[in-house]
Amino acid sequence: MTGSLKDTLNILSKLNAPRLWNAAKTYGGYYWSRATKSTIHPGMPVSVSIEPTTTCNLGCPECPSGLRQFSRETGSLDADFYKVMIDQLAQKAVYVLFYFQGEPYINAKFLDMVKYAHGKNLYTATSTNAHFLNDKNAERTVKSGLDRLIISIDGTTQDVYEQYRKRGKLDRVIAGTKKIIEWKKKLKSATPHVIFQFLVVKPNEHQINDVKKLGNKLGVDEVRLKTAQVYDYENGNPLIPENQKYSRYRKLPGGKYEVKNSLDDHCKRMWTGCVITWDGLVVPCCFDKDATHQMGDLKNTPFRDIWNGPLYRNFRKALFTSRSEIDICKNCSEGVKVWEE
Repeated sequence: MTGSLKDTLNILSKLNAPRLWNAAKTYGGYYWSRATKSTIHPGMPVSVSIEPTTTCNLGCPECPSGLRQFSRETGSLDADFYKVMIDQLAQKAVYVLFYFQGEPYINAKFLDMVKYAHGKNLYTATSTNAHFLNDKNAERTVKSGLDRLIISIDGTTQDVYEQYRKRGKLDRVIAGTKKIIEWKKKLKSATPHVIFQFLVVKPNEHQINDVKKLGNKLGVDEVRLKTAQVYDYENGNPLIPENQKYSRYRKLPGGKYEVKNSLDDHCKRMWTGCVITWDGLVVPCCFDKDATHQMGDLKNTPFRDIWNGPLYRNFRKALFTSRSEIDICKNCSEGVKVWEE
């Protein structure tokens, strides 16, 4: 059985009767809404992204955390407040991604949060730059029950890696990966499912075959190539790869670039999932990095009231009317192939 198949079966194992019924209502509600333009949602999200912190140790371009360019408040998620949040979602949700902006391991309580979600039989995942995967954290990661660990490795040599992962050290990424795999073997654990994520940009696209070889050598479960989002793309960008297969943007005859996404007037994400910031703000999706479209605040409003509240319903209605006019949608990859294996 392949690693990816085991991972899929692991996700399916989290399903029970309430979650299956909710998933049916969520996806059915989405297609019903597309047909009728109704913004009333009968289900709850099946997946949720939770932000452990906005802080990051690296300085990657195209990343608000790395550039220190947030317009919203920055900080780290409080563990007690997190439990209040997850308790409102755990009965119906299936998948929790502990990532939005920032490096999750910087929050000292991050793995305790994973363990709490694991105890509720939720599928848990995170994305990391792997600089904090020392022996102790690697052991704690495996013991926490984390189901998926995405490790960002955007180069197979230091000179290439650091062109995007500013201030990063490739040898620490490799060492951290080895520690995770060692502890999985020591503890005879099938999880976490370890994914090498290679963000394909122009400086590293020549190392695609090399990262696959490195992943096989180290024993990761999967190597995934991911297309990169860039903010300033219309006139070209030095990060856009030459191979258009790995670009979210297409070059027009006049030399300008456009997003490959056709921006049709609908979006499944608004029905199936959401993002919660470290301080409890509910925002539509991961493209709203500055939380400019706040649907509600979990510090003073229950999630269910936010999910079908007037702000969310108006936002869904706007998607049906003219999605291309919503700022966070203009550079969206929904409908564009993001992953390549």
